[in-house]
Amino acid sequence: MIGSQHHERGVSISVTHVLTLGITTILVAMLLVSASTMLETEQDRNTEASLETVGERIAHDIGVVDQAVDDRDDSVAVTTDQPRQAGNSRYTVTMRNRSVCKEAPLLNGSNDCLHLTADGTDTEAYIPIEADEPIKNGSSASGGRIKISYTGDEIQIRGENR
Repeated sequence: MIGSQHHERGVSISVTHVLTLGITTILVAMLLVSASTMLETEQDRNTEASLETVGERIAHDIGVVDQAVDDRDDSVAVTTDQPRQAGNSRYTVTMRNRSVCKEAPLLNGSNDCLHLTADGTDTEAYIPIEADEPIKNGSSASGGRIKISYTGDEIQIRGENR
């Protein structure tokens, strides 16, 4: 009987070690998955905040062009330098009219807007535009140097090569 107990004790130590290693492995794997999900969420938030900041700057510059337009001028242009990337992603800025903007979160369709999208992610931002002159719906530019112009009938944006 004494030999039998010794044998069972040896097995229980081995089983305990295997269970401890298994549980530790599962906990570490869960920790890594949680950390990677949290990091991805923070990266999306950072990208969205960057898009909003860039969009607000461009919307301000559109307002500057709109205010510079008067009956004597038939063309006004402003070139603005923006970051090429927002949160490690290239992005595109597109002018949208009120009918499209009414579908945007937090906008009610009373203004035209800028729609900013980051490449390779689902991150986007909508920024209202305050302008009296009509905008060219669908005109767009990628991040970097952007030209905002009024050519006698509407305000538009387009990318400029550096």
